[in-house]
Amino acid sequence: MSGLLAGKRLLITGIITDASIAFSVAKLAQENGATVVLTGFGRMSLVERIAKRLPAPAPVIELDATNPEHLAGLADKVREHVDGLDGVVHSIAFGPQSVLGGEFLNAQWEDVATALQVSTYSYKSLATACLPMMGKGGSIVGLTFDATKAWPVYDWMGVAKAGLESASRYLALHLGAQGIRSNLVSAGPLRTMAAKSIPGFEQFEEAWAQRAPLGWDLTDQEPAARAVCALLSDWFPATTGEIVHVDGGYHALGA
Repeated sequence: MSGLLAGKRLLITGIITDASIAFSVAKLAQENGATVVLTGFGRMSLVERIAKRLPAPAPVIELDATNPEHLAGLADKVREHVDGLDGVVHSIAFGPQSVLGGEFLNAQWEDVATALQVSTYSYKSLATACLPMMGKGGSIVGLTFDATKAWPVYDWMGVAKAGLESASRYLALHLGAQGIRSNLVSAGPLRTMAAKSIPGFEQFEEAWAQRAPLGWDLTDQEPAARAVCALLSDWFPATTGEIVHVDGGYHALGA
């Protein structure tokens, strides 16, 4: 099979439903020649069922990105399916309800710490767990939501995304000598499972629908997935520490 990702071996995290950005990434990657290995957490039977909707079969590995044992054993589990990795997709985020929905001043550290570990520190954790399988030309791509602004109801998840964006730059710094890139895609709001858990998410929907210069489809994950696949490919060999906005141009506007 030929394509943008022909011969690439990819590890893709974060598929929960077929509305997940990660699912669209996996689908496009397979259609463009990649071999895909997936990870899931919690509802493994659901992830395995969703994986069957991809164009080709894809193995699913259980991974809790906060579990040291899971991370330590990840490379060995991936090797059961592929002999190396050319790319890794980080699509992992979680914050307790108490850190969202306007509760910024009331959120307790224990809940904030959970959000930061799962949504921010896991980017570094996943990258280092996969390093034994990666070589020069490898690409790590994560998903963010523009953290240059304070968004209504997003609260501590916005702080977590700001940390993620910084962590990606530091990974770019520390992995550059090995020829491994780290970049993020900043997608506009999409009606994913994660979005449904954010109280007041409709505020984002209304803003984007009204103001994005190119318009914005809240149910179309493919534009963001295409950007992820492009960054996983060999077409950005000298790009690292970057954030590619896929949001209809909303980020470029003034308040």
